[in-house]
Amino acid sequence: MLLAIDTAPRYASISLYGPDGVLSEQSWRSDHRHSVQVMPAIAAMLDQQKLSPSDLQAVAVAKGPGSFTGLRIGMSIAKGLCLALQIPLVAIPTLEITTYAVGDPGTPVVAVLEAGRGRLCVGTYLFSEGLPAQVGDIELVIASDWIVPANEPILVTGEVNGELVERLLSQPNAQNISISSLAGSLRRAGYLAELAWDRFQDGRVDDVAVVSPLYIH
Repeated sequence: MLLAIDTAPRYASISLYGPDGVLSEQSWRSDHRHSVQVMPAIAAMLDQQKLSPSDLQAVAVAKGPGSFTGLRIGMSIAKGLCLALQIPLVAIPTLEITTYAVGDPGTPVVAVLEAGRGRLCVGTYLFSEGLPAQVGDIELVIASDWIVPANEPILVTGEVNGELVERLLSQPNAQNISISSLAGSLRRAGYLAELAWDRFQDGRVDDVAVVSPLYIH
C-alpha cells in the first residue's frame, strides 16, 4: 500500500493506492492549514480502510514547485513517515502530476500553478508512452503578461482562474488553445499515487536524506 501526499498548492490531497488502484482519496481547500489538517486526515483515512501505518509500503509526495510552506510541510510529513516506518519515498514534480491527470490529448500540454503575487509557474509537456515528459524549463511568469505560444493546438491545465482564461482566449492564435475545466484541473493525489506506484514497483525511489522541495525563483 502506498500513501500519496500533495500539499503544494492551497489545496491538500491525500490518497491510498495499491495493486488494484486508488483505494481512498480526499482533496480539500486547506488555505495553508496543512500543518494541522493533513496528519489527522491521513490517520482517519487509514482507520476508515482498517489499515495501520505499518501496512504502508511507500510514501509519495509532490516535490514542487508550489507553496513554500506547503511543500515543506508535505515533504516533512512524508520523510517522517518513511524514516519511522523504514519505507521508501517517491517524490514527483508538481506540474508532472497536473499534466498526467488530463491524459494524452495528442498535443502539447501547458501546466500552470499559481505562485503568488500575480505570478505563475508554467511548464510544457508532451506525452510519451502514456507519461508526461517535460519540454524545456519550468518558467516563472507574470500572469498579466503571459502569452502562450500557440502556433499549434495546445491544452492549458492547472490553476487557471476566470481572469486568466479571458486573457488566454483573447491572445493571438487563441483558436489553438483549449483549457481544462476547473474540476478537471484539480490536482488529485490519486494521480500522484499512480505515478509513484509504477516507480516504486520499478525500484525508482528517492533518497530520504537528500530529496528536498523544488522551488522556482
